[in-house]
Amino acid sequence: MEIKKIRLGNLLLPSNVLMAPLAGYTCFPFRMLAYEQGAGLCFTEMVSANALKYDDRATKRLLITSEEEKIKAVQLLGGNPAVMGQMAESELLKCFDIIDINMGCPVPNVFKSGEGSGLMLDLKRAEAVIRSCKKSGKLITVKFRTGIEEENMFAAEFARMCEAAGADMITVHGRSRSMMYDGKPHMEEIAHAKAAVSIPVIANGGIFSAEDAKRMMERTGADGVMIARYGLANPFIFSELTGKECKKTALQILTEQMKLTLQYYDETYTLVYMKKLASYMMKKKKGTKKYKESLHRSGSMTQLQQVIKMIFDENDFM
Repeated sequence: MEIKKIRLGNLLLPSNVLMAPLAGYTCFPFRMLAYEQGAGLCFTEMVSANALKYDDRATKRLLITSEEEKIKAVQLLGGNPAVMGQMAESELLKCFDIIDINMGCPVPNVFKSGEGSGLMLDLKRAEAVIRSCKKSGKLITVKFRTGIEEENMFAAEFARMCEAAGADMITVHGRSRSMMYDGKPHMEEIAHAKAAVSIPVIANGGIFSAEDAKRMMERTGADGVMIARYGLANPFIFSELTGKECKKTALQILTEQMKLTLQYYDETYTLVYMKKLASYMMKKKKGTKKYKESLHRSGSMTQLQQVIKMIFDENDFM
């Protein structure tokens, strides 16, 4: 695929290979890993505007960042235009350059509350949310799906609404809400969205290899791709696609992630996060099932380090 920079307002994204916001994973340490590997943009985990409004401690932890993260992007979830706008302009998000509005989460409780993909049922309210967030003066991006039901998709119409409301970029997940996270993405719907607007369009969904990414770009004409779960299983996908040199082993990656996470989070959080990340990264490796129980039973950082070393030896470049 063609690797290029993407202009967003006064920002120039270094590559058109993006890392998706993933709940439980795209914390500050993982975002730094993805950037190091060549990702052009990474987002925080999904952050609830309502939870921020009520000063929820766990939600505020999702906003952890530092000056090392040169481009900062937060993904905000909410269906109330006034609350979304209020939080977009709040001190809590002051350091973020980009606000990505989640209009694609298919989870039932989110959908039923009129948030996430629930906003696709109400274009006027979705438009009001974008316009309200735009008042913050920040760059606004929107991530949405091809539609609600597979039989009735309207990605192009929704894309036009986003652009008219002031969105600076959109990401289209090639599945409808009813498809959840399964099934082949409808690349033609992403292509329709791309043809309907002049702002950058990022293609997302069903990318589990470099070949998938290239095919997605060719079939959709999108300006870039967004990697999701595969970025956890193989963080090297960013350097593979962008050509950025990386000589680190999987063990070195995990060791560095552990150290960085401990700098910004407590040991309990670090244990949970590292177990999840190591589980994803060992999926591709043969003979690792026998270590899975030991990995999840690790009760201290020392035990976890020992298990990770058993799974990933020094010469493992994945």
